[in-house]
Amino acid sequence: MPLFRIHRMKDGPRQQFRLAPHAIGASQLKPKDFEPGGEVQADGPYEAWTQLRGTSEALDIGDLLESGDGQMRICKYVGFEEARWVVPETVPAAVPSAAPLEC
Repeated sequence: MPLFRIHRMKDGPRQQFRLAPHAIGASQLKPKDFEPGGEVQADGPYEAWTQLRGTSEALDIGDLLESGDGQMRICKYVGFEEARWVVPETVPAAVPSAAPLEC
């Protein structure tokens, strides 16, 4: 049975997430908006949700399940949908210009 890592969305971002309109496609998530929330063994996201429902560890809107192979599903009002971490672009360091040649 697969093991899912739980990432709990922090309260501030969760309020914004709840109020945001539903978007089509994979949700783009920032790791800083989440904190570790333990693990659960289940055959899939919906079984994990069912196992945790009614407990103090129940999944809430905005919580994220990450499978062992790195696939992520975020809990939304409509079910679990694909999600990805936002990877910020790295800006290459400026190359220092050479001093002008004097003739």
